[in-house]
Amino acid sequence: MTVEAAHRWIELNDADAGDAIVAAMGHGGVELLFFHSGAEIAFFQEAVAKAHALGLPAPRLITMTHEHAGLNAALGYAAVSGKPVATAAHVDAGTLNYGGAIHSALHSGLPVLITAGAAPAAYPGTLRGAREGGGHIWKQQAYDQNGIVRPYVKWDHRLEYQDNPGLIVSRALAVALTEPRGPVYLSIPRELALLDARERSFPSAAQLGIARPAAPDLDAIAEIAARLVAARNPFLVVSESGQDTATVPALVQLCESLALPVVNSAQKQYLCFPKNHPLWVGRADLSAADVVLSLQAAIPWVPGPTAPGPDAWVATIDLDPAKLRTPTFEFTADVRVTSAPLAAIEALLDAVRGLLAAGDRSRIAERAARWDDHERARRAALETEIAARATRTPIDPLWLSHQIGRFAGTDTIVLDETLPGNDLDRYLHCAEPGSFFGNPASSGGWSTGAAFGAKLAAPERDVLACTGDGFYMFSTANAVLWAAAHYGAPFTSVIYQNRSYSTGTTQIARMYPDGYAAKAGYEGGVFDPPIDFAMEAVACGAHGENVRDPGEILPALQRARAANRGGVPAVVSVWLPRLDESAARPKTDKD
Repeated sequence: MTVEAAHRWIELNDADAGDAIVAAMGHGGVELLFFHSGAEIAFFQEAVAKAHALGLPAPRLITMTHEHAGLNAALGYAAVSGKPVATAAHVDAGTLNYGGAIHSALHSGLPVLITAGAAPAAYPGTLRGAREGGGHIWKQQAYDQNGIVRPYVKWDHRLEYQDNPGLIVSRALAVALTEPRGPVYLSIPRELALLDARERSFPSAAQLGIARPAAPDLDAIAEIAARLVAARNPFLVVSESGQDTATVPALVQLCESLALPVVNSAQKQYLCFPKNHPLWVGRADLSAADVVLSLQAAIPWVPGPTAPGPDAWVATIDLDPAKLRTPTFEFTADVRVTSAPLAAIEALLDAVRGLLAAGDRSRIAERAARWDDHERARRAALETEIAARATRTPIDPLWLSHQIGRFAGTDTIVLDETLPGNDLDRYLHCAEPGSFFGNPASSGGWSTGAAFGAKLAAPERDVLACTGDGFYMFSTANAVLWAAAHYGAPFTSVIYQNRSYSTGTTQIARMYPDGYAAKAGYEGGVFDPPIDFAMEAVACGAHGENVRDPGEILPALQRARAANRGGVPAVVSVWLPRLDESAARPKTDKD
């Protein structure tokens, strides 16, 4: 396709480059632009309003009061909707304010166009938007603003005078949407956004062509299928395949045909398999496994005694099986296959069905019965274990996780940013594709913004963000709650309020048993007394509750859901033991 054959985007005589940028977003499928005010990106406000007034394709502008919250919201929206999304920030300072959310974006595998204005360099009076309006303009010019985020994006570009702005945005979106998907960054100097549009045509992202992922190698698929059929004790490790919701029912078919148990990778990210299915194990010791298949799992397990043994046969299927963005990667595999998860699952299912003999079916049926018994026993043991914790005060974190699992059911969208020791995943029953999301990386404060974005993408669903109080404070929650109330996109945050950081208490205790930090009271690891999160929520226009009675967790969650369904976001903060106090408490046979 030539540029001449591309879409002619606007016929207005007064169109400028900013109009072209917004038009390319609209024609590229971007429905939302999470916007953070800045003088040099005011063109977004004008161009979006103009396009809407004239009935032209353009994203909806969502006002955010902090960039970190806005980028996390964009990630939540993209994760639930599967669509590209955009953000806009104020020059280098706003780019820096994206903070740890840039790290989350890199590891999310989500198509986010991250934009920022750039300080003008044109001499005062020579161009519209040139250097004028205050001395700070000079201080906003960085040698390499894009360098702030370059290690964390797939592609970056600074808009230049000779560029076709619409083409540049289409190119950015095409890169973001190409598997493995990921964030891209575009900086836009103020004077260039205000230039009269010289070119009225550009190809959309779709017209440029979104590259399709590689088909799986059929010889490798045949080898994996043969190993799985013959396996005595196989396991499937998952994490990210559920980003494509169509993989969930397909994976159920594959696993049921083999009685193949499914476990989380070291970092759970999407609902890849129903958590109420007998073959869902969640976590398991893989040291006795003879065959392990890792499906789209960046960190399949933690090396150590529970990892697959040296005699296990390991296969990896991934959009990026070599993990090229990770500098050091020590996980071994006998076969690595480049493929989209759904194509690989379907190919494996066909290959497995062609291999199964009567003896295989009998052996697999016996294994299925064993895992069915295992699941019933696991659930019964959980209920027995939790009964001993039901009346503890301060509230036991496992009791809170159990109550959240009861409340959420199978179809609530749950965003999990809790610490592993809280075992929330063990108590959840999420079964609907797209009903569970975990923090894609290690930057805390993701879940509240992501929950707002998730609710914008699925307004008909209940959305529950579960997080610790340390991460909650990282999340710029006041910015998220204001936006959730303002845009009628309510969700509930449940806060595990232990007034302490695991990094500054329990991990210190492991590294320095009976050390000076412990004797000094873990200064730097606790923040007690805490912020009153419920009062803060009310100040932001949300419903807020503090819970100290273990019997009040479910009623509080039900009140929060009622507030959500009335259009009001909610925060339920649950008082737990401090982590240093939990470590010091005598253990029982139930712990």
